[in-house]
Amino acid sequence: MTENIKENYEREGYVIIRGLFSEEDIHRYKETAREVLKQNGVGKEGVYVGMAVASPVFKQAAAHPVLVQALQQIIGDNVVFLSDKLVFKDASTDFGSPWHQDYPYWKGSHKVSVWIALDDATPENGCLRIVPGSHLLGSASHDGDTSDGLGFKNRLENKDIEGQNIIDVVASRGDAIIFHDLLYHASYPNSSGQDRWALISTYKDGAQDDPEYSWAKAAFQI
Repeated sequence: MTENIKENYEREGYVIIRGLFSEEDIHRYKETAREVLKQNGVGKEGVYVGMAVASPVFKQAAAHPVLVQALQQIIGDNVVFLSDKLVFKDASTDFGSPWHQDYPYWKGSHKVSVWIALDDATPENGCLRIVPGSHLLGSASHDGDTSDGLGFKNRLENKDIEGQNIIDVVASRGDAIIFHDLLYHASYPNSSGQDRWALISTYKDGAQDDPEYSWAKAAFQI
């Protein structure tokens, strides 16, 4: 892991840890995730919030030592895990995510998201897209068009993305993308017919005051 992780994060709004989780880890996470979805009757929604509530396997994943080391460089010593969610795309759940920032979903102090690839992620199956450095632009209006009926109530407007330097983040199983909650990001639709699953966790600085988040049912200090 680069020694400049904090510097890179502050400048670009994201860093990538390649191969954070082993093939064995990823296989266990995906099989456990399938069980959680089945037990909870989840269908084509594409998102399930609260994996660490559903299984201790994901609570353990949230505290991976190398990940914690990286988060401590970014956040400081008081790292708190708040919640996680599974985002699953396949042949029947294939829509992409529109351009947005995560911050409008929680407000309060700024949080750090960790996007973990449970499958190889490519433009064909819906990899993450980002605008490096966009977190420095501050909180944007999220009044973009929602008429497609796919949800995603917080969307950037087209003018916010025009002319921006967009990067497709191709990832391998086990890679982790750590990013600021003001970073502009989206994902491609999954046109491959194959799985593209990801586990996304949210962390904060425990020294910062925040409201009580009803969705942070598995919160703990690392």
